[in-house]
Amino acid sequence: MAALPVNLEDVHEPSVDEIDAARTAARQFSRFDRSASISFTAKAPDAEPVEPITIPANIFQTIIKMLVEMGNGNAVAVVPVSAELTTQQAADLLNVSRPHLVKLLGEGAIPYRMVGTHRKLLAREVLNYREKTVLERRKALASMTELDEEYGLIDDERVGSKD
Repeated sequence: MAALPVNLEDVHEPSVDEIDAARTAARQFSRFDRSASISFTAKAPDAEPVEPITIPANIFQTIIKMLVEMGNGNAVAVVPVSAELTTQQAADLLNVSRPHLVKLLGEGAIPYRMVGTHRKLLAREVLNYREKTVLERRKALASMTELDEEYGLIDDERVGSKD
């Protein structure tokens, strides 16, 4: 298994200029057919144009997702799903404390393997766990909303609306 090729501590929040650039690029790219490959010619300001570059559709979609996230002010890191994470890296990815992650590992919530005295987790498994918990939270929120509606606890009138 490969070690994590990116240090998550080196990932930084995008600057205002980077956010604006990402938003502009995402808007421009969103005009293209995302189900097809895209070809373009790149040229640095003081360099000769190079041969056209073709990006397969799945990679193009990933680039757009990255631009959208950066356009929303989020830091973005590319981590192969086959990469192995330390418990601290996995905890950072899940936005939980390392002791909490270790507790989850002890409960069998996320598969891992031992390398000597260290736990190693596949990025794929950590991301699957994160997606599962997001779905569970959404279901719980929908259930709570249904109960609120059932008991008449939701006020359909907007706050501050004038009748």
